[in-house]
Amino acid sequence: MDFELSDEQAMLRAASRDLLRDHAPGDPALWRLAAGLGWPGLAVPEEYGGTGQGLVELAVVAEELGRAIGRVPFLPTVLVARALARGGSPRLREQVLPALAEGTEWASWAFAEPRSPWTLAGVGATARTDADIAVLDGVKTTVQDAAGARWLLVTARHDGVPASFLVDRDAPGVTIRRQHVLDLTRALHEVRLDGVRVPLDRRLDGGPPAVQRLLDDASVLISADTLGVMDHLLDMTVAYMKVRVQFGRPLGSFQAVKHKCASMAMLVHGTRAATAYAAMAADAGSPDGARAACAAASYASAAAGDVAGEALQLHGGIGFTWEHDLHLCLRRAKTDAVLYGDAAVHRDRLSSLIRPETVPA
Repeated sequence: MDFELSDEQAMLRAASRDLLRDHAPGDPALWRLAAGLGWPGLAVPEEYGGTGQGLVELAVVAEELGRAIGRVPFLPTVLVARALARGGSPRLREQVLPALAEGTEWASWAFAEPRSPWTLAGVGATARTDADIAVLDGVKTTVQDAAGARWLLVTARHDGVPASFLVDRDAPGVTIRRQHVLDLTRALHEVRLDGVRVPLDRRLDGGPPAVQRLLDDASVLISADTLGVMDHLLDMTVAYMKVRVQFGRPLGSFQAVKHKCASMAMLVHGTRAATAYAAMAADAGSPDGARAACAAASYASAAAGDVAGEALQLHGGIGFTWEHDLHLCLRRAKTDAVLYGDAAVHRDRLSSLIRPETVPA
């Protein structure tokens, strides 16, 4: 498989990197400028104002956001856009997708729940039918940028199986609370749903397979974000090893330090290969797509902590200070390692996907 980017994809990467380099991660104007580049519309079909790109293009932007420790609601918005493009009614797509494509509004996915695995089995929120209305109850956690979102895609059990409903953030019964988390570069929220009434036509089609497919997409994109963070940590560490002098020599000239940097580079390259293959497999509709997503997410999740830990050790005392950006990268990497499922979750699912082919009938 050819992992080289096309000319258009390379231009998207270059433009995204330039934008993120020229503006601070917390710049309030960053999302508006990103919308001007077309980020929010990448996942939106052309008939609704987007460009209808695939997971590869989304992963390109996600990687650059990770590299720059970007703080915009890109990932949750494009996930909801992909879900709506696949399973939303024509009326619902007309109402929501153009605003998402323009970047004037954004959305977030409320999936995870407290003390539950990031899997379909971990969904405990409920949706009961009342005439032509679904009534939602439950608590969701780590919902990214929920406070500013116009819509929330809530996954709940309807008739006993997971299904997703598009909910207005300001709907009666929706309560949002900012969570205090390790990652200082993201806004994560708890969302409570107390008898929230949603028209049944806001339920997305596809049922559990559609929800699982969106989880796979999210796993690939968070792996891409992790890759960007790891690559930035590697570049930052190598640059510091070239200028930090000890015993009259740059630290980078010592063999033990070279070995550590080489080990970091191997993990970065492995993550890049696994993530690129997973994104391409998803866009190609390959039957290997689900397994590739699990492999990428489990590898990236495990590698993130190793790369961040080595970077911290090689930076020495300065790496432990608040003034240095290293702690922001470390926090982001450790959070990426658990969002949309940690390594154990993905390895368990990968085993279940492989097992039917290896166990005799």
